[in-house]
Amino acid sequence: MKKKAEKIAMITAYDYPTACLVDEAGMDVVLVGDSLGMVVLGYETTIPVRMRDMIHHTRAVVRGVQRALVVTDMPFLTFQTGAQAALRNAGRLVQEAGAAAVKLEGGREFCPQIRALVGAGIPVMGHLGLTPQSVNVIGGYKIQGRNEAAVEKLLADAQALEEAGVFAIVLECIPADVAARVTASLSIPTIGIGAGVHCDGQVLVLHDLLGMGGRLHPPRFVKQYARLGEAMRQAVEQYVREVRQEAFPDAEHSFASEEPAAPPDPVVQKTPDPVGHKK
Repeated sequence: MKKKAEKIAMITAYDYPTACLVDEAGMDVVLVGDSLGMVVLGYETTIPVRMRDMIHHTRAVVRGVQRALVVTDMPFLTFQTGAQAALRNAGRLVQEAGAAAVKLEGGREFCPQIRALVGAGIPVMGHLGLTPQSVNVIGGYKIQGRNEAAVEKLLADAQALEEAGVFAIVLECIPADVAARVTASLSIPTIGIGAGVHCDGQVLVLHDLLGMGGRLHPPRFVKQYARLGEAMRQAVEQYVREVRQEAFPDAEHSFASEEPAAPPDPVVQKTPDPVGHKK
């Protein structure tokens, strides 16, 4: 798609029904992100997410996807400690959960892990810029790459990840002109989130896109295409009112002691065998 200048659409999903919907909508890549810790499990950051969470949710998403590429995040401390740990945990995400590829955060310091995974036949997507698992080190959710030294590091890290074997790189929260420079320097695709229009594709968190963030406020770079959270709240409020007013369930949604008999099935007439063969 990069060679053809076709933009790549990527979105997160964490369960079976939404995986079915985004796949049917024509999504190219479905990411089972460790963002599930914040938008599904209610954590303050992605750091508490465990392997069991990622395996559980990835299995559900894989069952709902028929055509898109399913990529799963490697959670905090499942790859940072070395190549063997990375291989063991990535292997579980592919073998047990059914992911087609894994995504891990960080720059050239993690190239040994990337080489080990790719060498074992596990496709790897990289992630540079704002890396949420490092939020305690970088001092919060801040835009990255705002000075020339930081830009040079981004460029060097991106080149190192490509040479190590990643098939694509997510660029998160970096200036659009910087993302354009990184994208132009690579032969592999970049997927932007808060990184401008010049990336080879875009990714958003599904709950942000649909206005289902609960108490979380969507970041500035998110465009809300719907406000389903408000619609869901109103529907539940109406349900509560109708239950308390005894308006639900009504006769249409209840059963009677004597239900009307169902019409008989139509009789299928058997035609005689014109040849006279025994059946």
